[in-house]
Amino acid sequence: MDRSAHVALARGVRLQWEPAQQARVLLYPEGMVQLNESAGEILALCDGRTLAEMIDELQRRFPDAEVGDDVLEFLADARRQGWVEWEDADHER
Repeated sequence: MDRSAHVALARGVRLQWEPAQQARVLLYPEGMVQLNESAGEILALCDGRTLAEMIDELQRRFPDAEVGDDVLEFLADARRQGWVEWEDADHER
């Protein structure tokens, strides 16, 4: 996975705080997913910054954890689910 790829929520996907559930939720045309805290933190950074920038920011927020591999694994799954898309050096989404 190219860490210089720019990551964003996929078209039609929205992240929001749901007070009733006291959690972030991901809304998309097929439904809604209640996110755990880690997933919410990662997806909140999917605003066009690079994977490397996201990992650096999360590592800064959580200095006692090694977040890199977990972030990459989660985002790969989120991409398969259609929640995020990214543009890498080859400009693929």
